[in-house]
Amino acid sequence: RRTLGSEHEHVASSLLNLGQSYRQQGMFEEALARLEEGLGIMRRIHPERHSREGMFLVSIGSVLRDQGKKEEALAMYNQGIRIYRRTVGPQSPEMGRALVNTSIVMRDHGNHQEAIERLEQALAIFRGVLGDEHNEVAGTLFNMALAKGRSGDNEGATVCVREAHR
Repeated sequence: RRTLGSEHEHVASSLLNLGQSYRQQGMFEEALARLEEGLGIMRRIHPERHSREGMFLVSIGSVLRDQGKKEEALAMYNQGIRIYRRTVGPQSPEMGRALVNTSIVMRDHGNHQEAIERLEQALAIFRGVLGDEHNEVAGTLFNMALAKGRSGDNEGATVCVREAHR
């Protein structure tokens, strides 16, 4: 901050990394404080919107998910999805990851069919953009297996796990 000033994109990026690190350590209040500060910087620097704003929103959503705040997490994820749709397009890996995060909240709160629908969207994006062999495809298939298993579709879950391990 001393060198770049407090309103610099690198400062915002450092706050994103710090917030994600705090989240991984379970330090949720610290994570939210850093992520919200970085989000504010990004919005001031790029009032026309920037894909990095989506990253902050999705990261805030993940902290809220970890805290069990389903509705707030979904709101953040949906804001991130809107930003990604406008900045990097609907067929981007960022969009796919935001859909996966949204599906996890839905799955963990018993909305299995909605979770599966989001995962199908994410899977189509990842396959189209990254190819069938990418780890994002395997991870999405694994999440789909969990959602299908929890919904009682054990056969569908098995198919997803097998496909993920090809």
